[in-house]
Amino acid sequence: MYTIRNAKPQEFQEIGKLMVNVYSQLKGFPKPNQQPTYYGLLANIGQLTLKPMTELLVAVSPTNQIAGAVVYFSDMKFYGSGGTAPLEKDASGFRLLAVDPEIRGKGIGKLLTNACIKKAKEHKNSQIIIHTTAAMKTAWAMYEKLGFKRSEDLDFMQENLPVFGFRLTL
Repeated sequence: MYTIRNAKPQEFQEIGKLMVNVYSQLKGFPKPNQQPTYYGLLANIGQLTLKPMTELLVAVSPTNQIAGAVVYFSDMKFYGSGGTAPLEKDASGFRLLAVDPEIRGKGIGKLLTNACIKKAKEHKNSQIIIHTTAAMKTAWAMYEKLGFKRSEDLDFMQENLPVFGFRLTL
């Protein structure tokens, strides 16, 4: 049984390492030497919590092992992506979802996603916005099963990487 909670500052470095590990292993996703700025963001993921209305959520085991993490934004102006997503009003978003490869397949990604959906509802936003890439097809399928719909108006390019937008109406 995993619990979702806000990450503690002393966990930020471990979560950053997890993020870098997960994203650098994705087949077809840019490697750290190809997008060093992006991997710097991942490694220093705790810095995002300095933005207003932004939370770093973690999934932890009963023994406090970190199984995964995601960054939740209750106001899209702090989301920090390319494209038009940061201009969306009455919307929450989440980015940078990662699950420890050793623990995949246990519903951690779904737990983290549902925690973000719950927060968006609590913040009384009418939609939640996310982005994913072709290299993240497992997550893509999960988002669609949870009711997220493709929103091409949110698509953008991150250097040479196409990034695809999704929305969930709440």
